[in-house]
Amino acid sequence: MLIFNHTFGMPWPAITRLGEAGIVLPVALALGVWLLISARSVRLASCWFVPLVLAVVLTTVSKVAFLGWGMGIALIDFTGFSGHAMFAAAVYPMLAWAMTRPLRDRGYHGVQALGLIACYGLAALVAVSRVKIGAHSASEAIAGFGLGAAASGCALWLSAHAHRRVPRIWLSLGAAAWLVATPSYAAPSMTHGMVTWLALTLSQRSVPYERADLHRSARAPSSSAFTR
Repeated sequence: MLIFNHTFGMPWPAITRLGEAGIVLPVALALGVWLLISARSVRLASCWFVPLVLAVVLTTVSKVAFLGWGMGIALIDFTGFSGHAMFAAAVYPMLAWAMTRPLRDRGYHGVQALGLIACYGLAALVAVSRVKIGAHSASEAIAGFGLGAAASGCALWLSAHAHRRVPRIWLSLGAAAWLVATPSYAAPSMTHGMVTWLALTLSQRSVPYERADLHRSARAPSSSAFTR
C-alpha cells in the first residue's frame, strides 16, 4: 500500500508508543471506571470491558499460536494481530466518546463525530507505524486495527445510553496529561516478552518461531499457505 511506502516525515517510533499496552491500558481502565461511576451500572462498564477483553484474548492467542507452534499465514505474511494497532483502535475512540459526550448531549453532534474520526485516524497512524519500524507486516497491522475498531465500535454501540457523568474536565485533563507524558518517559512495554514466555511454556519449546520460519515452511513442496 502506498501509505506504507512513504514516511511523510512522521516520527514513527514516537507514534508507535501510543499503542503500547502499558500506556493505553490505564486509559482503558479509567474509561471503565468513568462508565461505572457516571451511570452507576456494572452492566454499562462491562459493555466496554467485554469487547476489549475479547480483542486482547484474540490478539494474544494469535501471537502464542505462532511463537509457540509456528501457526501463521505465509501468503499474507501474517504471524498474529498487531497488539499496538488493536489497543489504539479499541481505546482511543472510546476516549473521544467520553470526552465529547457532554457536548453531544447539548446538541453538538458534529464535535463527537470529529473526535471519533480523529481517534480512529490516530489509531491508523499507530498501525502504519508498526509497519514503518519493521515490527509487523501490513496484514498484521491492518488486522490489529480492524479487531480494535470492532471492539470500540461494539463498545460505543453498547454504551450509547450513559446519562450521568463525572465532571468532564477531570477526565479530559487526566487522560491528556497521561498520554502526553508517558510516551516520552515510560519504560518500554514488556508485553511481547510475556507473550513469548507464555508461548514457550505452553509449547515446551526452547526458542520461539520467527517470521523466517513461516516463509521457510511455506516454500517447502508439501506446505500450504497456512502453516504450522
